[in-house]
Amino acid sequence: MQRIIKDDQVVDETWHLLSKDATLDGLSNCDDLLVPLALWLDHAHALKARDGGLGVWLDSDEEVELIANDLQHFQVIALNFPVFSDGRHYSSARLLRDRYGFKGEIRAIGDVLRDQLFFMKRCGFDAFAVREDRDPYEALESLKDFSEVYQPATDQPLPLFRRRQAQG
Repeated sequence: MQRIIKDDQVVDETWHLLSKDATLDGLSNCDDLLVPLALWLDHAHALKARDGGLGVWLDSDEEVELIANDLQHFQVIALNFPVFSDGRHYSSARLLRDRYGFKGEIRAIGDVLRDQLFFMKRCGFDAFAVREDRDPYEALESLKDFSEVYQPATDQPLPLFRRRQAQG
């Protein structure tokens, strides 16, 4: 069983990530599913009628605006990083948290490496499925790489100088 980082700890994965070519045939009614965007767009009504948890995953070329009106149906939104160097979903996480007010889990999937986690968390990610060939416990330590941040972001909306002013 894969282990993921969620809420600053390593936990067992409980969600089933469906592939891009998945169909509704043979899906369990009670499993927690992460469905690809295309399956959601084609079968939203049937997926909402299921008993299990529902999440959606977006590839790096799919925009969060496509699900903006449906966010209340998802417990998890997974954003796929097909390669380490594709950073488009950093902006997607910021949009989900800051513009659309999504309070559920935002998970990074795909080519997710230790070096990205601290910055992903600043953008609003709270769960990370690091590559299977990497140690999630070692990756978890990257969330402690920096003790202070200067710039405002989703995880700390005030810049350091404003926080210091407020302290007196």
